[in-house]
Amino acid sequence: MQENFITPRLLLDALNFSDVEFVRVLVNTPGWIEFIGDRKIKTNEDGLVYIQKLMSNPNIQYWVVRLKSQNIPVGVITFIKRDYLDSHDIGFAFLPEYSGKGFAYEAASVVLDAAKSDPVHSRIFATTLKENVKSIGLLQKLGFHFEMEIEVEEEILQVYSHDSA
Repeated sequence: MQENFITPRLLLDALNFSDVEFVRVLVNTPGWIEFIGDRKIKTNEDGLVYIQKLMSNPNIQYWVVRLKSQNIPVGVITFIKRDYLDSHDIGFAFLPEYSGKGFAYEAASVVLDAAKSDPVHSRIFATTLKENVKSIGLLQKLGFHFEMEIEVEEEILQVYSHDSA
């Protein structure tokens, strides 16, 4: 899938090492820690190791979402082939001050549309905790529907699916 996307308000660029400060801040927000998990990234050095791990994994595509008007990072969109799912999983996380403004929908929509245009991605998943009602609402707005619950690392995840047909 392509490395860059442009929407009316946003720029999505492939993650790179210059994003380290933003990634460190994002993964330490209360929402990330509560719904995604503590990545134990406390320094920029920790962040560089984390980014290297993401960038070196061929099953992970990770875009930093920036406001087009100011070129500042506000969130991320991910597209990951997880071992426990048959198809790729789309994910998103945004800084709290940029939540509720439609940025996640705008950014996820463009990635979802690109993925659906490839026959390989006839089905796309998204996982979340049942307590993450904001994410569930966004997934439903994007056209995902609840499919099942699974247990991963002693945590119950809700799996949503989106068929391109």
